[in-house]
Amino acid sequence: MPFLTTSWLSALTAFAIGYLLGSIPFGLLFSLAFGEGDVRKIGSGSIGATNVLRTGNRGAAALTLFFDAMKGAAAVSFMRLFMDQDAALFAALGAFLGHLFPIWLRFRGGKGVAVSLGILLSLFWPAGLLAFATWLAVVAVYRISSLAALVAAVMTPIYLLLFGRVHEAVLALVLAMLVFAVHSANIRRLLRGEEPRIDIKSKPA
Repeated sequence: MPFLTTSWLSALTAFAIGYLLGSIPFGLLFSLAFGEGDVRKIGSGSIGATNVLRTGNRGAAALTLFFDAMKGAAAVSFMRLFMDQDAALFAALGAFLGHLFPIWLRFRGGKGVAVSLGILLSLFWPAGLLAFATWLAVVAVYRISSLAALVAAVMTPIYLLLFGRVHEAVLALVLAMLVFAVHSANIRRLLRGEEPRIDIKSKPA
């Protein structure tokens, strides 16, 4: 069976729609709406939920986590409903890249953890739950979000292969490589033992 069963036009359309959904900067929008200022100016400079949490506003962080996951899930679900499963895979990739490199923010976005969770839960929820459980377990032991994201990214393609979801595993492998790429600075700090642990509030003086 060929890997790509959808047309290239459908694939490109799905990718573009996924990218536009993924590029919605919920972390920035919620940090501004809650009066916490520009989240890009604190901590890691990311627009993801972990960095929003550094403002000390748990509500903004929780909403960021939820809506970032939902935009990944929405991209997949929409394309699966109106096109097909392979188009949904391209929409998933587009949503992930949109979050990492949003056109509205000069291509500087988040790290993609919540978006990838939404994508996985929508594509194949058992693997999504396993990936989330992996992330939670690493966070519970080490309290380091980046380490949890890296471990979950490595394990996710394996989970999908164990379930026989080859197409989804290929996508998860691509996403894992992107996760490692955007976490390059975190990886260097991990190797030096300097990566900060999850903190509720870490604003600059």
